[in-house]
Amino acid sequence: MLVAAWAQTVMLPGPKFGPWARFAGTLVIAGGLVLIGLAFAEFRRADTSVVPHQEPRAILTSGIYRLSRNPIYLADLLLLAGFSLRWSAWLGLILVPVLAMILTRRFILPEEDRLRAGFGPEFAQWASRTRRWL
Repeated sequence: MLVAAWAQTVMLPGPKFGPWARFAGTLVIAGGLVLIGLAFAEFRRADTSVVPHQEPRAILTSGIYRLSRNPIYLADLLLLAGFSLRWSAWLGLILVPVLAMILTRRFILPEEDRLRAGFGPEFAQWASRTRRWL
């Protein structure tokens, strides 16, 4: 989707968003990168795999995972939105909610099922106090 956003700026250039968009986009990209770094640190600390669709060895409930059950996927959305702002790519901004739906159906729901099966009450307790996205 990031490639589609970039391609739109080349193939269907439109009006530029303005200097505010470059600044805002940079901040949003930085936020996404920070989220990824914080999430990867938790995976490393727990010695479990970051690869989707693998059986988890641990449930992450500390650090950034106290605030969001899916900070890496949230970071993906922030990166798409941030680059779309920087590039004045209106298509990329439209694709942000589409990507959120794809990530939820393709990755998040199956991952939650594996966590529920593997960690039962611990997952239920964490899910009840921690939002899926923010």
